[in-house]
Amino acid sequence: MNELIIVKPENCVGCNACVRTCPAPEANITKQLDDGRFVTTVNPEKCIACGECVRNCSHGARDYIDDTNRAMELVSAKGNKIIVIVAPAIKTVYPDKWKSILNWFKSRGCAIYDVSFGADICTWAHLRAIEQRKVGNVITQPCAAIVKYAETYQPKLLNNLSPIHSPMLCGVTYIKKYLHRTEKILALSPCVAKKNEFNETGLVDFNVTFKKLKEWFEINNIVIPTNSSTDFKYDFEGSQGQLGAIYPRIGGLRDNLWMHNPDINITTSEGVHKVYPELDMYAELSEGKKPEVFDVLSCEFGCNIGAGTGTSRTIFDIMETMREVEREAKSRRKTSGGFFRGAEDKLFKHFDETLNINDFMRSYQPSTPTPVPPEKALDAVFEMMGKHTEAERNFNCHACGYRSCREMATAILRGLNTSDNCIVHAKTVLVARHTILAQQHEKLTEISERCKELSGMLNSNVISILENMFAISKSTDKSDNLSEQVHELLNNVIAYCGTSSQLDEKGIDTLIEILRTTGEAFNGLSDNIKDTNENTAQVKQKVEEIKSLVDDINETLDDVD
Repeated sequence: MNELIIVKPENCVGCNACVRTCPAPEANITKQLDDGRFVTTVNPEKCIACGECVRNCSHGARDYIDDTNRAMELVSAKGNKIIVIVAPAIKTVYPDKWKSILNWFKSRGCAIYDVSFGADICTWAHLRAIEQRKVGNVITQPCAAIVKYAETYQPKLLNNLSPIHSPMLCGVTYIKKYLHRTEKILALSPCVAKKNEFNETGLVDFNVTFKKLKEWFEINNIVIPTNSSTDFKYDFEGSQGQLGAIYPRIGGLRDNLWMHNPDINITTSEGVHKVYPELDMYAELSEGKKPEVFDVLSCEFGCNIGAGTGTSRTIFDIMETMREVEREAKSRRKTSGGFFRGAEDKLFKHFDETLNINDFMRSYQPSTPTPVPPEKALDAVFEMMGKHTEAERNFNCHACGYRSCREMATAILRGLNTSDNCIVHAKTVLVARHTILAQQHEKLTEISERCKELSGMLNSNVISILENMFAISKSTDKSDNLSEQVHELLNNVIAYCGTSSQLDEKGIDTLIEILRTTGEAFNGLSDNIKDTNENTAQVKQKVEEIKSLVDDINETLDDVD
């Protein structure tokens, strides 16, 4: 398993920005931790490594890994011969230092090759494949994230995905098959997903992204000087590419094809929120409705602002550099018969004479997509989420990161998310809990107010009981022991009422228990009074009065409870 996108859970705040921007529906797994936080991790088997989540995470919870440390260890060690093949986007990412960076590698004994030359081969191969009908309608595949998406989620697209290698691998194939170089190959690229392409084809050993290379230079205190010249020529090993240098910009491959054959029907698409839905749409089209070439890129502004560039340059600065690159590349292009339509490109004539198009073909590794869940299973999830009506099931607030409630329910069913992460569900639960708490608070408030009303009466009645108890104790010695017990119990009642101005349900239960015990003591007291006592009538009257008062208190508190 090749893990490219990594997560730092301690930085994740559960904002769902990664889910929202991710074009791969099964790449993210959101779980709720014991402390209540939501954390989203990555499923590497379903991730296409487009890097959009890294770009859009503002909390530092997402990053990616490449081969920089391993590769630079080899480059730094003496005696290792390494081939470095560099993507043309380096010119826009580091316009004033790209030559110095390549010179640094060259000073370590590396042979530097231009991917732009591989892009020229890629253009030639597509033109010849279309002309010779080796392909039908094709989706271009310089973008490794697009390839991974097709393999993982839309295997139907593989019927149209161009079998011609990407510019980088066209260049590598040329180096290996036609120049017979056998050294390990290090690719300087703007792309995280290129590692998947290299793993599948086995043609490149290391993917070193521009961003991680810059970080490596900084960590090792290596200062790269500014270029001494501002043109775009460089003394590459072998040939420098020509118009393949504009592949990193939007429509770069399209414009290369149109330069040779303006009649080719080409449609372009780029950016994660546009290209992947359109690829899904393309998969359902009949062949008659598909363009001859569908030129697609995952990154909105092309490879020049790839996830592995780390550039802070604006699109306007980058496009200005691209225009300068294009002007310089055109000045080096040689044709017979001028630049008019039908003029023969001398470089392509050389390719016709020396290259075999079959050497630049590749195959793909489709996987079995996860089945679409049945409606009954989704209904059960919706019920669990508290979404009972069609309106509730189509609320589609996007807070969870998915485009619809149905996508969220599907993710929950697949174990990729939790209903607690649905803001509507969470609000429903919160409102229900708040209602219960409000009802409980209202009941306790009523009890407390009633207890305040009863407080004066309770104290008055208890005082009366104590006065009568004193009279009883004077009237009969035999009842004195029980009188003391009752006296103590009633003192407890006074103390309890005095310290508990606001009683909750438990407090009222305690008070009732004290009073019931007092009532039982009165019953015992009444039984112990002898009829021969001279104060019998008076004592019995007092006892009955006390019992009545205690009964009144008990009855009142029972009503409150």
